[in-house]
Amino acid sequence: MAAPIQPERTPAQRVAETAVLIACALGFLAACIAIPWPKDGPSKLSMEGIGVFVAAGLTLIMYSFLYRDNPLFKVAENLYVGVSLGYGAMMTWYLSLKPEVVDPLVFAPTGEARVDALLHRTVPILLGFLLLTRLSRKHGWLSRYAYTIMIGWGAGIGIPIVVHTYILKQLGPSVQPLTGNVWDILGGVVILVGTVSVLFYFFFSVEHKGAGGAVSRVGIWFLMVSFGASFGYTVMGRVSLLIGRVVFLLRDWLQLNL
Repeated sequence: MAAPIQPERTPAQRVAETAVLIACALGFLAACIAIPWPKDGPSKLSMEGIGVFVAAGLTLIMYSFLYRDNPLFKVAENLYVGVSLGYGAMMTWYLSLKPEVVDPLVFAPTGEARVDALLHRTVPILLGFLLLTRLSRKHGWLSRYAYTIMIGWGAGIGIPIVVHTYILKQLGPSVQPLTGNVWDILGGVVILVGTVSVLFYFFFSVEHKGAGGAVSRVGIWFLMVSFGASFGYTVMGRVSLLIGRVVFLLRDWLQLNL
């Protein structure tokens, strides 16, 4: 579903919104200056103190999107994307390119070690350069060879993991003997009924009528419970993130004793 289109703002509304944003920024700076920090803690002008102020300001700017899209939010959004890309580039250099390419080839202790490293790394380096041809419209087709190997390797690694995790692990509890206490037997029955009914719901070769329709409706109930639990888990994860940011603002920025 497409996002709702916001109504066009008049020049007066834009001026008023700009004034409100400036007032909020000045209020944030005044709060940073006026809030007393404990003497035994970090100084406001230290790197740790400035980091707390920057993090608090960016947090408030991000939550300003709850009102509507605004220039400060766009600045924080672009800053987040840029910092993430920069951090990813540095991690790629220090965790991949430097230890796997530069150090073995440039800073090899002996010539034999350099030749051995070159023999084992020639094909990966060439595939990496083929990926860079994606930047060229004329030679971008060369990157398909590297992408083909990457996708084939990923599928070969990922498919067995998915089959083992989502199929074999699901079939294991479904075929276990119904032994033990009452709760173990009841849990085994629920898993068996849920697995069979959900699989039958996606079996479209037979029309879902009569007994088959009843089984498929049971599968729908199991699916709804599963989706609801997944959604609830996602919501709780987001709420925990919100609680963490609120605690940061109250304890680290406003220096309140919680």
